[in-house]
Amino acid sequence: MVKNMSKKGVFVIAFITIIFMIFLYRIYDLAYIKKEEYQNLAESIKEVYVTGASAPRGRILDINGNVLVDNIGTNTIFYHKPSGITLKEELDIAERLTKLTNFTYEYSKSKLKEFYKIKYEEEVNKLITEEEYKLYSERKIMSAKLEEMKLSRITDDMISKLTELEKYSSYFYFLMNDGYSFDFKYLIKEASDEVYASILEANLPGVFGEIQWQRVYLYDDTLKTIFGSISNSLPKEKEELLSKGYTLTDKVGISGLEEYYEEYLKGEKAIYKVGENNTLELVQAAKKGSDLILNIDINIQLELESIIKEEMLKAKKTANTEFYKESFALVSDPLTGNIKAIAGIRLITNGKDYSFQDVSINVIKNAYTVGSAVKGASMAVGYQNGVIDIASTMTDSCVKLANIPAKCSYRRLGVLNDLDALALSSNYYQFIIALRIMGYDYTYNMKAEATEEHFNIYRSTFADFGLGAKTGIDLPSESVGLKGSTVAPDLLMNLAIGQYDLYTPVELLQYINTIANNGTRLKLNIANSVKDGDEVLKEFETTELNKVNLEEKYITRIQEGLNNVMRHGTGYWYVNQKINAAGKTGTSESYIDSDYDGTLESFVLSNTFLMYAPFDHPEYSIVVISPNTSNLDSSSSYRSPVNRLIARRINDFLFSSD
Repeated sequence: MVKNMSKKGVFVIAFITIIFMIFLYRIYDLAYIKKEEYQNLAESIKEVYVTGASAPRGRILDINGNVLVDNIGTNTIFYHKPSGITLKEELDIAERLTKLTNFTYEYSKSKLKEFYKIKYEEEVNKLITEEEYKLYSERKIMSAKLEEMKLSRITDDMISKLTELEKYSSYFYFLMNDGYSFDFKYLIKEASDEVYASILEANLPGVFGEIQWQRVYLYDDTLKTIFGSISNSLPKEKEELLSKGYTLTDKVGISGLEEYYEEYLKGEKAIYKVGENNTLELVQAAKKGSDLILNIDINIQLELESIIKEEMLKAKKTANTEFYKESFALVSDPLTGNIKAIAGIRLITNGKDYSFQDVSINVIKNAYTVGSAVKGASMAVGYQNGVIDIASTMTDSCVKLANIPAKCSYRRLGVLNDLDALALSSNYYQFIIALRIMGYDYTYNMKAEATEEHFNIYRSTFADFGLGAKTGIDLPSESVGLKGSTVAPDLLMNLAIGQYDLYTPVELLQYINTIANNGTRLKLNIANSVKDGDEVLKEFETTELNKVNLEEKYITRIQEGLNNVMRHGTGYWYVNQKINAAGKTGTSESYIDSDYDGTLESFVLSNTFLMYAPFDHPEYSIVVISPNTSNLDSSSSYRSPVNRLIARRINDFLFSSD
């Protein structure tokens, strides 16, 4: 037993010896071998760095290099509290700033009382009795209550003794002490060059200047809602941004392209080294963010906006247009998905005065009943499911189901094949397809039942074209429109003619592009590339989302039908007949809440048009939507042609060289 214990003792002693030798080696390593390395490391740990307040964001340019959004620098004065600075010194800085700026402001009595309490602390302390101080020491009065008592006892006579300089300097003093002591404090946000220089030359402790960068829009409100906004504080979803190195007061894109491309547009803030007494030394100047190059052509964009504004003003002088207030127009390259123009214009009237508002962002947010514009996709449903084929004929009429009013085309169109059905926009043709999808051959006053599956058949095919599906456009918060929730046979027929589900303008653009591109659905792109100077950092390539599950012969047939729409159908007057185009018109009827009381009461007409041209090798696709163009409750039968006039002028502009 003793022998075993002695072996354990030897082991313990050996273990302790080894640990001790390691300890001695670490001391030797620290003191001699890596002394200089560890000293440098210790020095670097002592060094503290802070970033500046802002950096210039990258510019936004059009496809031809025209600057659309830039930065403008404003002289900004900040305060960074030096360590150990006294109250008297800060009050002196505030007064000197007031003198240098000749600054005045509307001060409040409560603020001046607070300032008086701070500046004349000894005098104010005497306003508290010995008995009250005793209660305070006994914790029968809390410090907050004591300070409240001091403020309440500062009289107007006391405040009147403050000089004008003291009163005005209180503004700067409070700014210097607002928030956390280590934060940069904004003192003057837009200082003139003269004031800026005089303050910097005064070399006031903790006071320094930096250029603050703000966005400037070279084409006023054009595309402003598409560009989006930036904020001086992080949005609610800030945890991810904080993890990326943002601070709570950083400028950050919160909507539109500014938000979507934040990682490229944001600049790198200046870096300062914090020296003795909390002084700042510039180590690295602010660096501008990367430039965002768009597919937008500003010349096309401005022309679209001008056309809409002019035609809108003309339309508002005609009958039944009291509910008409906005139109949208989009132009893209259908073979790439690149968007060349997005115009959304709202007319705001105030008596005889009027103004225009950019609402272009609503092309991804608002959905509309688009009418017969969807019939190319509806025809695809018929082909896919074998209920019609090429050259299938019908005699246009009305469909009357049991307990449901008759549903008809806008007029009797005679004997139609599939091409004619598109060209002349037959509702009857689509109603029969919908009934066959439900499994019925039509007979007058028949009973029919629809299921969710029948609606899904349509919606699945529509989504393959881009209707009722996200387009992938490079903007945040894209809507997918609105799907009707009620299942009924007449509503399935309405869905087939674009009178049930609602779609966004960008969905319509992707839909017509898919047809032009032989059934291949492409992502919509506003941005073309990202550049740093002349160096291309990233190019946004054409992205295929899916192919429509439809034989090529049927895609070709739909294209031919849309070509006939423009040659001798409902779209004839929308284009110069020298332009070989394919397209579709749409007219929808719906109720709106015209007086915003929560009740749908006004019956209105809305108009849609979409097309691509030239037919054989598409260069442009166009979508024009004008909601609520005509009041159908009016005794007048006049229907405004504003959507057609807008579309015709856009075509004339784009194809003027043809």
